Order: sequence, then C-alpha cells, then structure tokens
Amino acid sequence: MTSHQSHGERLLDVDGAELCVETFGDRADPAIVLIAGSAASMLWWDAELCERIAVRGRFVVRYDHRDTGRSTCYPPGRPPYSFTDLTRDVLGIQDALGIERAHVVCQSMFGGAGLILGVDHPDRVASLTFVSSSTGADDLPPPSSDLAMPAEPDASDAAAVVAYVVAGAKAYAGGSPYFDESAIRALVERDVARARNYASTLVNHFVIEVDEPVRGGFGDIAAPTLVVHGDHDPLLPLPHGRALRDAIPGAELLVLEGAGHDLPKALWDDFVSALVRHTRGVRP
Repeated sequence: MTSHQSHGERLLDVDGAELCVETFGDRADPAIVLIAGSAASMLWWDAELCERIAVRGRFVVRYDHRDTGRSTCYPPGRPPYSFTDLTRDVLGIQDALGIERAHVVCQSMFGGAGLILGVDHPDRVASLTFVSSSTGADDLPPPSSDLAMPAEPDASDAAAVVAYVVAGAKAYAGGSPYFDESAIRALVERDVARARNYASTLVNHFVIEVDEPVRGGFGDIAAPTLVVHGDHDPLLPLPHGRALRDAIPGAELLVLEGAGHDLPKALWDDFVSALVRHTRGVRP
C-alpha cells in the first residue's frame, strides 16, 4: 500500500461518543483535519480528494460527525450535545491520533467550529481554511431567490431520502456547470446505506444550540487563514466569503469560478494546490 492511500476506517472513543475516523498519507507529514458541513458524513470529503491532498505531502484526517455515518447517533430531534461539543470532537480526534497542531479545514455551518478552534484553542491550530462559510453578519445578502429546496421526505423511505438529498445538493450547486448528478446520487446512496440512523442525520445538527467562542470573534483569529468560496453559491453568496476574508487579519480568498455551495471535482486541482501552499512548512 502506498503512503497516500487510506489507512482504513476506525472507531475512536471521544468524550463518550464513538467517532468514525479515516486517515490518508504519511503520519510524519503536516496533519490536515477536514470538517464536513452540517448533516454531512466524511464521505462528502471524497476519498479521491483526500488522496490528492495526501500525495502532496499531507496527513489527511476525515471523520463522521455525531449523527452521521458510522459515528454515534442519538434519537431524531433530541441530540444531547451542543455545537461546542461537536467542535471539541475535533480536539478529541487530534488527541487520539497524537496530533498536537493541525491545519483545520471547515465547511459551511462548521465554519463556526473553525472560529471556536481558532479563538479558544489557538495552540491546537496550525492554520484555518473556511470553505463555503460566512461571518453570519446581518448585512450580508440572503440566500438566492432561486434556491428552491425540496419537501422533507419520509425518513423511513430510503429512496425518498436519497432523492431529497440529491435534490438539495443540486439546489446548493446553484446552477454550476460542474454539478454531476449521477456522482452525487451514488455518494448519497452510499451515505444513506452506511449511516447508523439517517433520520437523525436529517435533523439533529439543525436543532442544536450554536455557541460562540468565549475569547472573541473572527478578528481575533491569529492562525494563517484561507477562505475558499464558489461564485455560484446560492446559499451563502460570494459576499459572505469576501466578508470572512475581510474579518480575519491577513486572510486570503480563493474564488472557485463555477462552484456553488460545494467543491466540484473539476475544481479539485485548484483547491488542492491552494491548500498545499497554505499549509506548507509546518510539521509536527
């Protein structure tokens, strides 16, 4: 097995929860922890994408949030954790894998985890990358008027659930020319089949308490920061990415032309090259 391939999935005991984690690459290389968006398991960080990053000299970690994939699930609508608890899961994974400081890449709603880690736990963060995220400021534009989300499905009907998630992904792509419906459908089918309880996946991240960092805001982030945002994003239009760049001292912005609220495969090379440059030179 070459060094950039997967080391396989394993379950880690983190703060009383079982979290499914998969790593790629050489453990001696700088570590990159990928935090997926809300209701997204590790599969939404595609294995091929992880391998492309790992072969460029990075130790890549992806994992299932609580209530996604093979990680611990709780009853639908009754998650006993807060947003800060989900953020601490990242630190627990780092501890379990012996990673003192990691380059953290956080997507969408879990940009909030990057904020908490960067402000409250700066000693554990080598750099931050925010993908399709926002400061959440009130003066930023709302979602596009063209963003039409499908009606929620019967969670017991797997086919209906798959159709719902695929339709949502298509809506979030914002008319991107790179949206690949057949590839997304295959991913979603795997995701639904793999989950402990997809009914919990559909709702639990959206009903938790969203905490704020205790030591400040985006302006208090000292870690080198990269912001990545698609110019077709209908959920968080591009001004959200620009606002995030402007709010964090020294942050840089990579605009992915043709991307929506996602990371389409056609643009992986641009993303990987930027991420490798951003994380260069910091070793364990």
